[in-house]
Amino acid sequence: MDCMTAATLFPFPAPVYGPMVLICAAALAVNIPLGYVREGYRKFSPAWFFYVHLSVPLIAYLRWSNHVTEWAIPAFFACAVLGQVAGGMIRRRRRVRT
Repeated sequence: MDCMTAATLFPFPAPVYGPMVLICAAALAVNIPLGYVREGYRKFSPAWFFYVHLSVPLIAYLRWSNHVTEWAIPAFFACAVLGQVAGGMIRRRRRVRT
């Protein structure tokens, strides 16, 4: 009988959840102020695109330097979008209050 090892049961590399959670938190935290600033520009203008994509190099660097696989990219994307939306909502609510 063959000896069953973890490598034979799970042929894919094990995900690294610690750095993945930290990178998701960083993506969210960086994109809240960027979404706040982005909300002040006309939709699809060059400045709007700049603030939407400004965090991408940072998130990519964090992913590569922590050896997180590309399977985590959808989670990072979701956190970045959530941060952009939250920042935009904060700006809209502050504008209505004043």
